[in-house]
Amino acid sequence: MSKSEIAIRKKKQLLVEGNDQRNFFEALISHVGCRHVQIQNFGGVNELHDFLPVFVNLPDFGLVESVGIVRDADDNAGAAFRSVQSALRAVALSTPPRAGQRSSGSPSVNVFIFPDGKAPGMLETLLNQSFADDPVSDCISTFFQCVKDLPGQWIQRPDKARSHAYLATRPDPHVSVGVAAMKGYWNLDHPVFGPLRSFLTKL
Repeated sequence: MSKSEIAIRKKKQLLVEGNDQRNFFEALISHVGCRHVQIQNFGGVNELHDFLPVFVNLPDFGLVESVGIVRDADDNAGAAFRSVQSALRAVALSTPPRAGQRSSGSPSVNVFIFPDGKAPGMLETLLNQSFADDPVSDCISTFFQCVKDLPGQWIQRPDKARSHAYLATRPDPHVSVGVAAMKGYWNLDHPVFGPLRSFLTKL
């Protein structure tokens, strides 16, 4: 990634993994009123190591007061966090001791690992928790069980599949989970998003 592709316009920077997270956080930032935060998309999980050297060498990087980094845990939240730590050390940025705790350097750095910093999973894992008490969740579970009971059938990437099954019940069912947030399909006031809202407001 070249310097011409990114620019720093705000003192609070949020680095996210992919377009779905970018769109989701645009909606969440607007919802909680954190308009002082600028989002940067660093790409896939393996691209943060390439993104950060470009990012920290931008002409206006000296204006940055705090950096938030968000990525999926995938199979192992601890390994995901250690990967972020490694990328931060490689560019001499201060490294938080654990996910959800700000570093003491300048700029300060905080890291959020989906879904909760501990469990395996991803953005969709958290999104699914936000409609777990909706009656449609039982319908989705029944559908998935029906599919699993068919010979030779199984649900691949169940968290993603479940979130898309939920979106199939919305007025515009073909949108991505990030665009769905912008359309108001996820209840961003739900308690499961509390730690994420707090993470944003503390940047």
